Amino acid sequence: MQSRAPKQLLLAFLGEFVLDRHDGPVRASVILEVLEGAGVAAPAARATLDRMTERGLLRRQRRGREIEFLLTPEAEAVLHEGGQRVYDLDPFAPHGSGWTLVTFTLPEGQRTLRHRLRAALTWSGFAPLRDGLWLAPGDVDLAAALDPLRADLPDGSITAFRASELPGFSMARSVRDAWDVEGIRMAHLAFIDTWGRAGSTDGSGNPISARTMLVADWLALLRSDPRLPREFMDADWPADRAYAVHRARHEELDAAADEAFARLVGARDPGPTVAAP
Repeated sequence: MQSRAPKQLLLAFLGEFVLDRHDGPVRASVILEVLEGAGVAAPAARATLDRMTERGLLRRQRRGREIEFLLTPEAEAVLHEGGQRVYDLDPFAPHGSGWTLVTFTLPEGQRTLRHRLRAALTWSGFAPLRDGLWLAPGDVDLAAALDPLRADLPDGSITAFRASELPGFSMARSVRDAWDVEGIRMAHLAFIDTWGRAGSTDGSGNPISARTMLVADWLALLRSDPRLPREFMDADWPADRAYAVHRARHEELDAAADEAFARLVGARDPGPTVAAP
């Protein structure tokens, strides 16, 4: 079983089984059981729940002897965006042609905002080309990508424009400079190695946990691959194989995981609901 960040597993679980699928809160014991099946010990799972509650992604409440968690509107927005990527029918192809370029200027004291901005750009397929110039393939919806940061970004801090390749000035070198293409290849091959065999659950006997791990790994792969145009890749580029593997394993796990989740959340300890500290 691979080592996976508890936060990424929790987000994958919430996106797969809770968002738009489960009406109401989820008991902490359910979450702990699922994450334990994905290799996360209870103390780490509880700490992750605490951090996500502090960040405003989850709301905690008590019902009888149980602690429960609900998604906040911010979490729903994050999970909806991730879900669009998970179920994209062509997730490794750029949207449109050409390139999107971004530069930004932030005061040195705003390191946290700078980190959040870089993370948002990376998730949208950007990579630093040189001297503060970030490059992404295709026509990126930058406004949507930066919307969660809009209130914090100073006016005029972002400059963005579209570009196209000029004859005689190949982008191939720039692509290799900006992105670790071989690293991206290895990420695809690692995903295929883990999930490529029929019936694979990566060692988990819990179908909910197995599907959670599958989607967490898929999201990690989507973050690693910036949708580079295929003309810059070789004929044996493994993206199509990785996509086929994800579809096959997800279809295998769908029914069993959904049934197991319905059983798991079906029994609850009745009692009045109160806000939990």
